[in-house]
Amino acid sequence: MSDPLNDSVKLWESIDKKITGEPVELGRYTSDDYMNNPKHIAFVASRYKFCAKMLEGMDTVIEVGCGDGFGAPFVASAVKRLICTDINPPLLEDTGRRHKMLKNIAYEFFEFRKQPYTPKVNAFYMVDVIEHIFSHEEDAFMTNLAGSLKEHGVALIGTPNKTAEQYASEWSRQGHVNLKTHQELRALGLRYFYNVFMFGMNDEVVHTGYGPMCHFLWALCVTPRR
Repeated sequence: MSDPLNDSVKLWESIDKKITGEPVELGRYTSDDYMNNPKHIAFVASRYKFCAKMLEGMDTVIEVGCGDGFGAPFVASAVKRLICTDINPPLLEDTGRRHKMLKNIAYEFFEFRKQPYTPKVNAFYMVDVIEHIFSHEEDAFMTNLAGSLKEHGVALIGTPNKTAEQYASEWSRQGHVNLKTHQELRALGLRYFYNVFMFGMNDEVVHTGYGPMCHFLWALCVTPRR
């Protein structure tokens, strides 16, 4: 019998037996990316990793517009409790089914254009959401989001940069009805929060570089105005 310490195949076979995780089913949106634009998954994963690092250790956090839940495990691993909200009940049900192994996540239908969430939470984040909210809906949407936070709450808003629209797909252009520049996103944050810290992303890299050249924008907003 080969000694696994001296036989690379046997060594790997011994390690392979210890990997007991079950395959995870991807959601519909992420599956479409995986088949048609797989590099985009790396970009999205990096966005959620940024959220997880910024919100690490917080008690209760809301994701606004969780979609098929691809990013939820990133943030759930960093916070005590995650509430994933969306306006698509069938998608929420499917995501809850696929993520039943994650015990600190709840999936809820919630319409932030209509009311704030109660009880108040420590933070919310949204990735690729604000650009889908029509400008005439924006004030009610943001007012209710800020009203869902505790006194020193945090909001993390990520959105594609308006200056990069020329490179977007036709599907994206149809859905992106409220794109913002670096300065416009900062101004939006300051209307509802006392402090706003801006970041940019190009592919997987987060930075504080020149706003117009960022493909993706982040506004880290702190302490809601009352």
